[in-house]
Amino acid sequence: MPALFEPLKLRSLELQHRGWVSPMCQYSCDPDDAPGVPNDWHLMHLGSFAAGGAALILTEAAAVNAEGRISPRDAGLYNGEQAEAWERITSFVHRHGAAEAKIGVQLAHAGRKASTYWPFAGKHGSVPESDGGWTTVAPSALAFDGYSEPAAMTQDQIRGVVSDFAAAATLAVDAGFDTMEIHGAHGYLLHQFQSPLINTRTDSWGGDEAGRNRLMLEVVDAVREVIPESMPLLLRISATDWAEGGVDLAASIRLAREAAGRGVDLVDVSSGGAVAHQQISAGPGYQTGFSAAIRKEAGVATGTVGLLTSAGQVEHAVATGQADGVLIARAALRDPHWWLRAAFELGHDIAWPPQYERARPRRTF
Repeated sequence: MPALFEPLKLRSLELQHRGWVSPMCQYSCDPDDAPGVPNDWHLMHLGSFAAGGAALILTEAAAVNAEGRISPRDAGLYNGEQAEAWERITSFVHRHGAAEAKIGVQLAHAGRKASTYWPFAGKHGSVPESDGGWTTVAPSALAFDGYSEPAAMTQDQIRGVVSDFAAAATLAVDAGFDTMEIHGAHGYLLHQFQSPLINTRTDSWGGDEAGRNRLMLEVVDAVREVIPESMPLLLRISATDWAEGGVDLAASIRLAREAAGRGVDLVDVSSGGAVAHQQISAGPGYQTGFSAAIRKEAGVATGTVGLLTSAGQVEHAVATGQADGVLIARAALRDPHWWLRAAFELGHDIAWPPQYERARPRRTF
């Protein structure tokens, strides 16, 4: 059996194989009539991956409060209407997943990178209040390149965000999600607190590495406390800021080790996003080394992501122990049935939706 298609168990969650869907924002909620509420587009988008053979599907970032949305069109999970809409999607995935698909929600807060225009808006930068935007918050009053200056958070606001993550996690359990991922990467709020390039606080939420990691780890504790013991918890991090003086791999290993000790079952390893002057050395598999190092040195299961597009690349990453699972992003947008095709290319059979059986390729060799 190809390593990619070996099953994986995280706590009581049994995944049929190691090929998963990475969170990808769709910017498709109605900001006027149903802000933060996923709709038919999200059902189709996520459901197509279930039919396409993905074993685990992670939703786009779902903000834990209204001001945490990346854009006015982003999804949320901070009220009952949103939870009900997500439940419709989790039920669909569970009914129609070709590989007994499981689904997890990514809980997030965008911090100083919130209230921005969506990619296809025809405009760029921060959305003004007159156009549906809001004042953003961050650990320090330092703006991301080209965005509006955020307000430095008070200690009460910081504690409120911790509570918001816990409340969103509770809604996620009720909505039928199988797991959840805390978004601590890509320059969003938890990563903003972690990075010394952004967090210049001198109180207990900043200063040294322990202070800068405090918010992320308190969110881990708060979420772990309200979800079932049997449910695995994932944490996405940026292994490096790709900028001098920022988060580096050694710091990420230390963070991952402590997060694992607090109940994180898998670290989803990405990188970058904190600052505009980052210098990324990108190429196929450019982040797998980070995942491999964290997996080995922190003693925790990892996922890897980034420019892994072919079945052979993904198989290599898993077979060589660089990660326990691979999250597919843009390649899945190009081919929502990527996992069915990958199985065939690797000489392995997985279940197809019965409606599509007539299209299953047959080997003649």
